[in-house]
Amino acid sequence: MNRREFIAGLGGAVAWPMVARGQQPVSVIGFLSSLSSNYIARMSPAVREGLSETGYVEGQNVAVEYRSAEGQYDRLPGLVTDLVSRKVSVILAGGGSDPVKLAKAATNTIPIVFISAADPINAGVVASFSRPEGNVTGVSLIGSALEAKRLELLRQLVPGASRIGVLVNQKYPDADLQTREAQEAAEAMKRQIEIVRASTESEVETAFATLAQRGTDALLVAQDVFFNSRRELLVTLAARHKLPTIYNQREYAEIGGLISYGTHFADGYRQAGVYVGKILKGANPRDLPILQPTRFEFVINLKTAKALGLDVPPELLARADEVIE
Repeated sequence: MNRREFIAGLGGAVAWPMVARGQQPVSVIGFLSSLSSNYIARMSPAVREGLSETGYVEGQNVAVEYRSAEGQYDRLPGLVTDLVSRKVSVILAGGGSDPVKLAKAATNTIPIVFISAADPINAGVVASFSRPEGNVTGVSLIGSALEAKRLELLRQLVPGASRIGVLVNQKYPDADLQTREAQEAAEAMKRQIEIVRASTESEVETAFATLAQRGTDALLVAQDVFFNSRRELLVTLAARHKLPTIYNQREYAEIGGLISYGTHFADGYRQAGVYVGKILKGANPRDLPILQPTRFEFVINLKTAKALGLDVPPELLARADEVIE
């Protein structure tokens, strides 16, 4: 059984001490995520890369306790309580602002490094990007500030789309910002926009059916932790309804989604790993400014475009970081 299968089998609380017999790691990192364990497995190499840049190697001088809520927010409090009770050295909180907010409420002594696409100030995580207070710092992936850009890319790919849907999770901290950005962008492009909301799998299926009934020409799936944990469902429904759709992460395009544009999430997790390593070496979180992304990814799935009968403009192909054929 490989590591990824092992994670998926355990589901929620996952512990990989990765310590050779006879060795005892100096520190233990609590890796907390609201996303799926499969997603953690995808991002863990990036975290380990960041740790290695500061001299830490999992299984040699540091151990990691992995905890995944599998996209179910109600499981997060128990996972936070578990990590705090284990007195881990640092909590690495990923997958939206809920993990870091719950960890922050649970402890003011254990350092916390977050990775979130939601605005950390708007979410109440920190008061300042330059000098975060208390025991929290991290990486802001600004995923929710890119909806207008995604809508413009979708318009270029489907120029005949006069009615564009936007799927938003009303429970996401930046839902109002996403809706406002999309509405303003649609108005500037002189396109009609249809906002649909969903926070459960059944609501997602209903949202797609509603868009189909209303004759929607294309769809933007807004940045959201729950959506990212249900990538297969979203891509399947988009294909079923023959709806050209843009997403926020390359993982969608890799499994058949039409197009994605967003922050290079793996690099964000690498940056978080660097911060965890610095804290393990003695840095104070309040002295580490909130990092913002420097890398973005634009991916087109040409096979899906052909299945939808779309001719991808040469200028878009030239701009893409990756074209999947």
